[in-house]
Amino acid sequence: MRAQEWTGVVTYHGEGPGWDPATGQLRIVDMLAGDLLTFAADGSGAYTRLRLGSVAAAWRPRRSGGIVAAVERGFALVGADGAVTVADELWQDPEIRMNDGACDPAGNFYCGTMAYDTRPGAGTVYRLAPDGTTSVAHTGVTISNGLVWAPDGTFAYYVDTPTRTVARVTVDPATGRFTALEPWVTIDPADGSPDGITLDAEGGVWVALWGGSAVRRYAPDGTLDEVVEVNARQVSACAFGGEDYRRLYITTSRQDLPDGEDPAAGAVFTVEPGVSGAALLPYAG
Repeated sequence: MRAQEWTGVVTYHGEGPGWDPATGQLRIVDMLAGDLLTFAADGSGAYTRLRLGSVAAAWRPRRSGGIVAAVERGFALVGADGAVTVADELWQDPEIRMNDGACDPAGNFYCGTMAYDTRPGAGTVYRLAPDGTTSVAHTGVTISNGLVWAPDGTFAYYVDTPTRTVARVTVDPATGRFTALEPWVTIDPADGSPDGITLDAEGGVWVALWGGSAVRRYAPDGTLDEVVEVNARQVSACAFGGEDYRRLYITTSRQDLPDGEDPAAGAVFTVEPGVSGAALLPYAG
């Protein structure tokens, strides 16, 4: 199966795709530009940009309207009118930034960090509770990436990219801390590195492969059962959207690529894989 190029090159480092059910629109981030891109509901690929800060790492819809976002060193709320309210920074080290995140079924927003130089163990996963308080959920990660909760909410799938695994994570419901990480799927280095992930309605996990020009679907038992080829090498993330969540949107990146190399990198790709996706879990704050 091959994805089709839906837009031209619209990002330098495209990430964080997701469908906003309140507006019926796809949103992604151009992470290192600090921008949130919102695509027109008519499916034309036209979009607007909203600057969130120096980094726009991840976002999720809010139950009360608008979105929650992770910016370089913390969290922000974006109103339905586009007004951005940035919370106090969670740390001062300018060498660490937010990278990717997701919400749990209770409406907590988790986002993990990484060092700009990707030094091992520098990353932390933070949790933003609906009441606005923050806490540490996990430490000692290197490139905190994809995170998504299983349909029954009893565990999550999580990627720390250099481990080359998608792990099953048990989370303490009282504290939000990760209590156990069990490797679930391991990616061969020749096939790329696991990056963003999403879930379909049948419990399948879709994994974007950075450096692998593909998105893979793994069945709930960990069996590889679908590969979507992408005409860009650095595939960063994926999410379902559109009517009945039947379209998979795929972001790609031009980060660190020489001019003229991999010309479609930075475009958004789409494919209809024949399965419905799961909607994004919203932030309850």
